Amino acid sequence: MEHGTDIHTDLALINQWAKTDLIADQVYTFTVRLCDNEVDRDYERFDGACLEELGRLFLGKCGIFDHQWSAAGQTARIYRTEVVREEAVTTAAGDGYCWLKGWAYLLRTEKNADLIAEIEGGIKKEVSVGCSMGRGVCSICGAEDGCCGHVKGQEYEGRLCFRELREPLDAYEWSFVAVPAQRRAGILKRFGAERDEERVLRKEAELGRKYLGGLRREVVRLAMLADEGLDGAAFARAVGQIGEADLLELRKSFEGRVARLFPAVPQLRERPVGGATDRGEDFLV
Repeated sequence: MEHGTDIHTDLALINQWAKTDLIADQVYTFTVRLCDNEVDRDYERFDGACLEELGRLFLGKCGIFDHQWSAAGQTARIYRTEVVREEAVTTAAGDGYCWLKGWAYLLRTEKNADLIAEIEGGIKKEVSVGCSMGRGVCSICGAEDGCCGHVKGQEYEGRLCFRELREPLDAYEWSFVAVPAQRRAGILKRFGAERDEERVLRKEAELGRKYLGGLRREVVRLAMLADEGLDGAAFARAVGQIGEADLLELRKSFEGRVARLFPAVPQLRERPVGGATDRGEDFLV
């Protein structure tokens, strides 16, 4: 979990989106600047008033890569949002700066280990959002949906022309991208070094996951030896939901079945009493 947060509160929010209750060492959390009310590279900006509604719409939305809508690309999920206001900072439109902060989680799995490392190392950082807006208003004249002759990015009597996006209808996803439209959008730094006790707990949790992973693979191997017709993939998925105690019982049961199916053959043959044998049939050690 992220340092400086209430673990129990965050887990309660996370588990609203999980099918089974997760515990702290099963999840990795991070914060992300989803969007703000500054004029972006496309000379558009979100109306500051709509960020609150966008925050509600982004709850539960998944993070993907490059806006490619594929289930295989789902990586993380937003479980909490908050609009942060920095009134001392002024936008290009002349009002106070504000931005939408999101808390996201992903599972600590072998598959996600590289992604977590890239997030921690600042490689995966920039993000972009996909959403639907009800209105787009010209900053110069207030005309909607580009019905006027003003051109985005041009200045008119010292005023920058941009399109102000209002009345959000839906939020689809947020993506890791190389170049986001909004210059400041991206993953936020996590402040504070990992404490010694947290490091020990994390390493112990990693060892526990490796142990359970090895135990599950062994149970699947034994089960497939015991039953040639077993669907290994389906059984592996089922075993993935089983705890240590049941895994140990299954391993013991399958070991007994495999031992009966494939009894051990002695390497040394017993010599008949008083009889001669052909040395070529002996196993010499």
